Amino acid sequence: MYILGINALFHESAACLIKDGQLIAIAEEERFNRIKHGKQVLIDNPDEFPLESIGYCLAEAGIGPGDVAHIGYSAVPAKFDHRKERLATGAFGEEWLDDAEWERGQQALERVPGGLRKLGFDARFHWVDHHGAHAASAYYPSPFDEAGVLSIDGTGEDETAVFFHGSGHRLRRLQGIPYPSSLGLLWEVVSLYLGFGIYDAAKLMGLASYGDPKRFLGQFQRIFELLSDGTFVIDHDLVRFGRLEYYPPNAYLDGLEQLLGLPRRQPDEALSGDHEAIAAALQALTNELVLHMVQYLHKTTGSENLCLAGGVALNCVTNSFVFEHGPFKRLFVQPTSHDAGTAIGAAYWIRHNLLGETDRGSMDHAYWGPAFSAERIQEALRTKGLRYRVSDRLEEEVAGFINQDKIVAFFQGRMETGPRALGNRSLLANPTHPRMRDILNAKVKHREYFRPLAPSVLAEEADAWFEIAKPTSAGDYMLMTYPARADKAERIPAVVHVDGSCRTQAVRRETNPRYHRVISEFQKLTGVPIVLNTSFNDSEPIVCTPEDAIATFLKTEIDVLAIGDCLVFKEDNRNPAPL
Repeated sequence: MYILGINALFHESAACLIKDGQLIAIAEEERFNRIKHGKQVLIDNPDEFPLESIGYCLAEAGIGPGDVAHIGYSAVPAKFDHRKERLATGAFGEEWLDDAEWERGQQALERVPGGLRKLGFDARFHWVDHHGAHAASAYYPSPFDEAGVLSIDGTGEDETAVFFHGSGHRLRRLQGIPYPSSLGLLWEVVSLYLGFGIYDAAKLMGLASYGDPKRFLGQFQRIFELLSDGTFVIDHDLVRFGRLEYYPPNAYLDGLEQLLGLPRRQPDEALSGDHEAIAAALQALTNELVLHMVQYLHKTTGSENLCLAGGVALNCVTNSFVFEHGPFKRLFVQPTSHDAGTAIGAAYWIRHNLLGETDRGSMDHAYWGPAFSAERIQEALRTKGLRYRVSDRLEEEVAGFINQDKIVAFFQGRMETGPRALGNRSLLANPTHPRMRDILNAKVKHREYFRPLAPSVLAEEADAWFEIAKPTSAGDYMLMTYPARADKAERIPAVVHVDGSCRTQAVRRETNPRYHRVISEFQKLTGVPIVLNTSFNDSEPIVCTPEDAIATFLKTEIDVLAIGDCLVFKEDNRNPAPL
């Protein structure tokens, strides 16, 4: 039985297909349409479906729309009514939507089932709660038969975080935190306050390592009040999330200016120690709040297993902090923790929580996107008039190029799901070169000085190079940070952040044999079982197709493109051959 999950409500539009509990395919629309986050966050476009992602999922299974038995969409329209009812009380000030806009939003949601029927689907349709979908995406693919589950992000329909207890094939809701008390939205507002974009939480996380959290932590703590039931409430007068707008990005910032005693930073203004300290305080507050929630979840469930999802679960610093300082013994974090992951969860929620099926699948890797044949790859290269050669020892050659300080674009196998490149759509470089981060930023990435680059390490060598207090599969997906061991840090300066931490990816032979061989070959040359890994893109979504890879290769100063078994060299293609 095929079940299709869809996310198209806010951002990160995506689709997921499962068959009898087994994952078949997962993809985000941005990888196909090349629009970051898939589409704009508008009140009247929840029926703007991720058509290319849906088409890919069906094609991967070799089926048509009529073969899908159930469809889940990760939103429940009635819950927006609950939110509007609370808004009517004036309990937390203004909201960015007036009555007419609320009505347009509900009408757009009502169009969803009919819109799917127009696409040829006659499956049974289900609305699935946003946070329930997040929770299902983390619990059901996890290796646990029982777990405490926490979904935490900006906002769902009317809640910003929800606690669950998973047992067998059931997820039981425990309690939630109602909007507007939102940790995720605070990150968006502070991003704007510090002169970045609304989606720039990752920038703040990198910047935080440069600052002293104690300088502003007391002020940030005034925003939130921790409650004895594991939840929290905010002082809405300080942040007024109802004023948050995406187009153009805007928010109420007067409260933060008064609280912190500093004016908002303009985008072209130089970063100061104050800005670094503000980011550090926000990170410290996040650690404190999520640990508070996790401790209560453990007390309530008595579980030794923790599952995390939602956009806040992409904060690898917080994940590491709450796992190492918290009471849970084992951890699973959904690699696609942002809203795209609700497509995964919507499908699993239907199978287990609605249909009562007990057989569960697993998610022991993140490679669920499209792959491309050798014929398709070579056709794309020839179409662009590029010179290339086919290598029968590609892994060995790529390791040699990395050792020669070349930047290698590595395009292999099925595309990763989630926001982090994990070796199949990656840029690889030498972690031992002390200036490699600057070189990469100058030639390709064009990122700020404070954003770290990640090490991909052979899984069997990870503990020898990094201080891993509690092993977890989240370390396979760049969802944890670990200190580099003192005797090893100076050997890999390009991937060690200013605070000595590394956002690691442990690479396993059984889940990505080709990438594992590249790193193994690099180890033979250098004694270092690590390569620098960052996403294969340049201010765009991560590349998906051979054509995307070629376009990014040509417009940047990447030295080598290793695409399938083909090697393409920039020096041979400064001026592509005429067609």
